[in-house]
Amino acid sequence: MKVKNKLIAMGVLCALSVPQLAGAEGFAINEWSAEGVAMGGARMFAEGDAANVAYNPASITKVDGEAFKASVTYLSPHGDYDLYKGEFHDSGHNRVHFGFAPGSYYVKKINDKDWFGIGAFSRFAMVSEFERNSPVSTNAFVSRLDGVSLTPTFAHKFDDKWSAAVGAEINYVRLTMEKNATLTPWAVPTHTKGESYALGWNAAANYAFDDKNEIGVVYRSRIKHSMEADFNAYNHPTLEHVFGDAYGEVTLPESWHIGYSHKFNDKTRVELNAVRTGWDTYDALNIMTPMGPSNNPKNWEDGWRYAIGIEHKLSDKYTVMAGYAYDESSIPYEGGDFMVPTGNRRTYSIGARYNDKDQTVALALGWMDVGDLQFEFKGAGDFNGGRAHTHDSFTKIIGISYQRNF
Repeated sequence: MKVKNKLIAMGVLCALSVPQLAGAEGFAINEWSAEGVAMGGARMFAEGDAANVAYNPASITKVDGEAFKASVTYLSPHGDYDLYKGEFHDSGHNRVHFGFAPGSYYVKKINDKDWFGIGAFSRFAMVSEFERNSPVSTNAFVSRLDGVSLTPTFAHKFDDKWSAAVGAEINYVRLTMEKNATLTPWAVPTHTKGESYALGWNAAANYAFDDKNEIGVVYRSRIKHSMEADFNAYNHPTLEHVFGDAYGEVTLPESWHIGYSHKFNDKTRVELNAVRTGWDTYDALNIMTPMGPSNNPKNWEDGWRYAIGIEHKLSDKYTVMAGYAYDESSIPYEGGDFMVPTGNRRTYSIGARYNDKDQTVALALGWMDVGDLQFEFKGAGDFNGGRAHTHDSFTKIIGISYQRNF
C-alpha cells in the first residue's frame, strides 16, 4: 500500500514540476492523454480511464477500483511569416522548438455511488520564438506560458442513467516574455518573467439514454490571475540596465464542453465533442513596467472547437483509434500578435492501445495544420501599423500514456 501511494504522489509531483507548454503555438490545451490525442480530444466517455478527470469528471464513475495514469505529449511547431508596410517587406520563420505537455491522474472508487479523482495537467499554455534581430522581435521574440491545473474531484452516480461531478481547480501559470523595445539605432531587449496561483472550479454531468447512447456536459470556470513579475531591460540609451517589478492581470476563460457517445456494438464507439471557450475575457494584455505601461488590446472573440473520435477493439487487448478536430481562431485583425499567431486549426490523429486487467499502454500520432493568420503588426520601426501574415504553420504531435489499475 505504501509503495502504491508513493507511486501516485510521485506522478502528481512530476506533472507539477515539469514545464507545461504547447508547441502548437496555441493557448488552450487539449492534449491530456495519448488516447485523447488519438481521438482528437473527443474523449468524454471512456471506460475505465483515469484521464476522465481531465476530459469529463462525471465519467470517473466508469473506473472500477483504483487507477493511476501518467501521460506525456510531444509537440513540435513550424511556420513562416511575412510583414508588409508600403514598400517594406520582411519574411522569416519561427525558430524550431518543441514542448512537452505531461499529465498525471488518479481515481479511486469509494463505494458503489461515490468516486474521488485528482489530476495534474495543463489547460492553458503556449510557446513561440523568433529571431532576436528581426522586425518581429519588437513585438515578441520569446513568448512562453507554462501552466498546470491541480483538480481534486468528487463524483456521484445517482442511478444507471445519471452521474455528476464537482471539483476545484488550483491553477498555476508562469509567464515569460522577451522583446526588443527598439531595433534602431540599437537593440533594447527586455525580459519579463512572473508567476501566479489562482482558484477556479468545474462541474460535469452525464446521462445515458441506454447501453449505446450517452450525452455529457462539462463546465470550467473563469480564473483571474494577478501577476507580479521581474522586469529587465538592457542597452537602454540613457541607462545601461533598467530593472524592477512589473504587474499585470489576465483572466483565463470559462469553457463549456458538450459530448455525445454512440456504441455501434461491443467493439466500435464514436464520439462527438464541441467546446465553447469564452475568449472574450482576453480583452487586453496590459503590463506596468519600470519603463512605463505596456498596453496591448486584444479583444478576442468567443470560439468553438469541434471534434470527432472513433475507437475500435481489434481484440480484448488491442484497440485502434482515430480522430479529427477543428478549432476556430478567436483572434481579430486588430488583436493579433506573434505571441499566439494561430489561425483556424485542423488536427488529424491516429493511435493504438494495449490493455489487460492490470495496465494500459497507448501511443498516438497527430498532425496539426495551424492555419494562416493576418493581423495588424504592433511593434517598433518601419513595420509598425503594417500587416503581418503567418502561414504554412503546422505541428507534429506524439503522445504516450501508461495506466496502472489496482
